[in-house]
Amino acid sequence: MKVVLLIAVLCACGDKYEVARLEDPNTCKDCHPKHYAQWSGSMHAYASDDPVFVAMNKRGSREAQLGTFCIQCHAPMTVALHPEKTDYSDFDPASLPPAERGITCFFCHNVDSVKADHNNGLVLAMDQTMHGGAKNPVDNPAHDALYDGSLMAGASVNNKSMLCGSCHDIITPAGVPLERSFEEFKTTIFYNDPSALVSCARCHMKPSKDVIADAPGISVVARDNGFHDHGFPAIDTAVTPFPNLDVQAAGIADILNPAIGIKGPTPVSGKAPGGICLDPPGTLTVRMDTFNVGHNFPSGASQDRRVWLEVIAYDAANAVVFSSGVVPDDMDPEDLGDPIIDCVDANPINQHCSGFWDRMFKSDGSTAHFFWDVATETGAALKPPVTLTFSDPAYDHSTTVKFSVTGLFSQIDHISARVRVRPFPYATLRELVASGDLDPMFAAQLKTLQTTGATKTWELATKGTGASMNTNCNFEPN
Repeated sequence: MKVVLLIAVLCACGDKYEVARLEDPNTCKDCHPKHYAQWSGSMHAYASDDPVFVAMNKRGSREAQLGTFCIQCHAPMTVALHPEKTDYSDFDPASLPPAERGITCFFCHNVDSVKADHNNGLVLAMDQTMHGGAKNPVDNPAHDALYDGSLMAGASVNNKSMLCGSCHDIITPAGVPLERSFEEFKTTIFYNDPSALVSCARCHMKPSKDVIADAPGISVVARDNGFHDHGFPAIDTAVTPFPNLDVQAAGIADILNPAIGIKGPTPVSGKAPGGICLDPPGTLTVRMDTFNVGHNFPSGASQDRRVWLEVIAYDAANAVVFSSGVVPDDMDPEDLGDPIIDCVDANPINQHCSGFWDRMFKSDGSTAHFFWDVATETGAALKPPVTLTFSDPAYDHSTTVKFSVTGLFSQIDHISARVRVRPFPYATLRELVASGDLDPMFAAQLKTLQTTGATKTWELATKGTGASMNTNCNFEPN
């Protein structure tokens, strides 16, 4: 009976569609309404509509003749369907039909092979076969279906995330490896240990037991981990009216909050178990780590991210006696002039920097705000896990930032510390506004994200208790 019903559902979708019809995401919602609804509020759907992207492409086309460089990732189907067009300086997402707007269902599910691991090296079949991660797909009259364990399956020893990685690693026209999420992923335990069964999809497309196709009145039988969320949460969010903004915000919190923390892994030799320590005669340390993150943090457009540590120490009367990283909402952290935050030659483990993002420089050594001006780049980030072997020195991938509070030690009664996150710097947005490429209303919507896992306190009254016995640290269970 289940087989009969399944065929009935698939037949209800109509005769097998022409390729042009399958390219339109609106076609997909007839049989995949939940996937379509999630995708419609995702940053994939928003990729070509984002006014910051449009402004960057406009300015970059004017200053560096970028051609298809930006469009090939943000609106890949329009490039695929119009190979004769090489100038997108007049790019207007509102002029595009749905089949060419954003990163569409067809673009991901029609990938036939991967020719390069960066700058959208995906090769489309441009046929009626939709590739997916469900084994033994049932033939149907809407489109052909193919199980692709190496590119599409969320939990497969053969899936090395090449499909995602090919678009999320970017090498600039000048040859600078600007975005490196996939390269970072290759260094982690998740990529190198087949038993981990963790791909990009396992975190950014969380699986559940739900139906893959759902026609009115009758549902296809659900599979364990068969349905994957198509909201693709990370840390970016829409800045214009867009579907599912509340869901988008919840997805960001869901993936960000457990990703980083002010605490270390299970203590190893020479490491205190606490996240915050205050040692005489005046050394304040904050230890941070990533947890089950498959790349550096921040990652992706790390040159645009702003991640920094805020630390405030108070006396018993709750007056501030020391602070670092207290950044107003309209200021970039580097503008504080604090050398601990903005270490130019940033190596957070050795130099104790508390600001984590990629620093971009022009050929003359001055700061670059736009990728087409970049000649060199220096990275600073919290590192991902590379091994689960406790005895391996690489097991501890935490970062400890040290602050000198000599002369204040006896006054400090309690300390708060938190990691702050912004997807973009004000400086770049203001430059786009000044050049007339971006409406100032969008720059004003930049938000600082909260990280509950990376918000901790230290108290003189409770330091050195529990697992932190005989230390000057707080105890943070792992």
